[in-house]
Order: sequence, then structure tokens, then C-alpha cells
Amino acid sequence: VQLQASGGGLVQAGGSLRLSCAASGLTFTTHGLGWFRQAPGKEREFVAAISWSGGTTLYADSVKGRFTISRDNAKNTVWLQMNSLKPEDTAVYYCSAEPRGYALGSRESYDYWGQGTQVTVSS
Repeated sequence: VQLQASGGGLVQAGGSLRLSCAASGLTFTTHGLGWFRQAPGKEREFVAAISWSGGTTLYADSVKGRFTISRDNAKNTVWLQMNSLKPEDTAVYYCSAEPRGYALGSRESYDYWGQGTQVTVSS
């Protein structure tokens, strides 16, 4: 299983980025997908999740209204659109997949992890 995250970079506060994660080696349509992030010296934390059909999404309170998760099962890809970025959003962002197809916020629910992409928001 491979989850290849991309799209990170350096952006000013208030700006936008769109992260992508391309999956291979798993049955994409049966997996729930999530985005997590980890800032230096901090625990990895939940950001957003989406169910296998895309019909259910879940967001951390800190990103609700600013971030949008979406997926295309035909392309085996999940995205995280990040708007109104803040310096506290600076972190390495990881995509993840869980086999039951749900939108879950618990790190322990996810079996597969990508390599991460760095997002840096300057003030």
C-alpha cells in the first residue's frame, strides 16, 4: 500500500493550499480516508476524514469552516483544500486510510499512512 501526499509548501497567513494524496495497492472504494498533521514537538493530531462514499465528513474544530476534504474514487485520490491558513496550521500533513470505510477521527483507526508533506504558514 502506498499513499503519496503532495501539495505542501510555504504560504502567507490568509492564503490557501490544496493537498493531494494518491493511493495505490488497496481497494480505495472500501476505505475511509483521513488527514492528520504533526507540528514540531507535538503529537500527531486529527484534521479531517471522509467516508468511502464521500457522504460523511468529519473535521477537527480548529479547521472547521476553513478546510474541506474530498475524494474521487475513480482517481484513487483524496484532497484537502485549506483556506484562510494560519501560522498554527504549520505542520507536516499526513494522509491515511482505514479499512472499514468510515470517517474517523482516531489515529488508532488508521492502518496505512503516507510519508507526509510540509505545510508552512508565515505570519
